[in-house]
Amino acid sequence: MAVGTQLGLLLWKNLVYRRRQRVQLAIELLWPLFLFFILIAVRQSHPPFQQHQCHFPNKALPSAGTLPWLQGIICNMNNPCFQHPTAGEAPGMVGNFNGSLLSRLLAESRRALLRAEGQQLPRRFIQLLPALRGLAALTPAPPAWPLRDLLREDETFSRFLRTNASLPPALVDELMGARLSPHVV
Repeated sequence: MAVGTQLGLLLWKNLVYRRRQRVQLAIELLWPLFLFFILIAVRQSHPPFQQHQCHFPNKALPSAGTLPWLQGIICNMNNPCFQHPTAGEAPGMVGNFNGSLLSRLLAESRRALLRAEGQQLPRRFIQLLPALRGLAALTPAPPAWPLRDLLREDETFSRFLRTNASLPPALVDELMGARLSPHVV
């Protein structure tokens, strides 16, 4: 049989089947219309709204180092969405905390630990521990430092608070002047 003849017979068979099954034909025609009207009703009840472009704070991967990775996780825990580009959004830039006090302290301690000769370092720490405990009991708590002293000179934290968090400049200045105590931190 030719293809045209087979197609004609198949269409005839389908037409005869549809005439005999009128309820099924009605359901097949009305079901997509019913779903379409549901979509129209939902669209009418909830009109679309304009969403601004979303910029997320950068988060370092574990390959960038343990400290930047943990800072990225802890500082951006709620994953906020900002309307303006965030600080450090350029490719290859992890954040503006590389020159912070904590980063410098960890870098110096790493350098000191790597210079030590083999197993002598743990023994020296064991000898030093009682002296440090006695010294801690004698000395008062260290003074609290303003937050702006703990950040780098070209910090972008205050600009981030003003533009992305939409805080007023007076509040940003107050936050930057807030005093942090090492015991509390």
